[in-house]
Amino acid sequence: MSVAEMPYESSELHADPDKRLMLFSGRANRGLAARIADRLDVSLGQVTTKTFANGEVYCRYGESVRGADVFIVQPTCGNLSEGLSSNDALMELLVMVDAAVGGSAHRVVAVTPWYGYSRQDKKSAPREPISARLVAHMLEAAGIDRILTMDLHAGQIQGFFQKPCDHMTAMFILTQYFTDLGLDDLVVVAPDAGRVKLNKRFASKMGADLAILNKERPAQQQAEINYVIGDVRGKTALIVDDIIDTAGTLRAAAEAVREAGARRVYVAATHGLFSGNAVENLVAGGFEQVVVTDTVPLPPGTPDFVKVLSVADLLTSSIRQIFTDGSVSDVFGGENQLF
Repeated sequence: MSVAEMPYESSELHADPDKRLMLFSGRANRGLAARIADRLDVSLGQVTTKTFANGEVYCRYGESVRGADVFIVQPTCGNLSEGLSSNDALMELLVMVDAAVGGSAHRVVAVTPWYGYSRQDKKSAPREPISARLVAHMLEAAGIDRILTMDLHAGQIQGFFQKPCDHMTAMFILTQYFTDLGLDDLVVVAPDAGRVKLNKRFASKMGADLAILNKERPAQQQAEINYVIGDVRGKTALIVDDIIDTAGTLRAAAEAVREAGARRVYVAATHGLFSGNAVENLVAGGFEQVVVTDTVPLPPGTPDFVKVLSVADLLTSSIRQIFTDGSVSDVFGGENQLF
């Protein structure tokens, strides 16, 4: 039986009489979970999640998960509309996993398109933690059988897991969007040396030139752009990154490429965290358009020039492949390894 022919029923998806898929959402990104459920043609499973007055998070499944493949959609990001911090989201994911394991689920898969703490993937100074590895250990200790994530900040994070880690990418969604815009004299700009490989592949897909910014960080969440390597004069610059957090780097990058002669500046990124004074920096950057995906929900007051593309189709296809024991890499034709 093909994936397209699978019967659907209530909040469960059946591949055969002995196999069930159930999809649940935490509070971090209910909108994305709802879009995935719609494409799977299932209802989101019943689950109660809340935060007690003392700050502890709680969950309880409202229906049996015994014997089911349970997929939990929960990026570990904050959600202002839910009063949820990023640490709350992580803890909520852990207790949801634990409750599913305790409820005798057959498999528990964390669908975590934004993997929190991913920028703490190595020691940059003495006596620092490797927090991305710690989070992986916590998820496995809670009982996940697999994790489905997207555009990790560093490829080695996959190696922190003993369980399978499926790494998706939004690159093809973003390149298709900008191809359809038909921008003239396009040059793809890497915001730092660490993003060169990603930007090189992005530029190759677009048939565009590549430029690189020389960036230094005098302190955490501070960026200084010294100069531009490559020709951007008279061209349309497209800055490509994986994360937009406070947007300080983007603001500095926009100033640098304009000083080097770029006519217009666009931005593409998978994860639009938009924390701190991000909105102020985005407005000051004078961007034509900032394009992100819905891996995390956007905060209130996000400027109108921010365009959101959905990754629900990619995640849905990946979930189907995992559930039917198919090939996840086939979703991308084997081209989802960007690092």
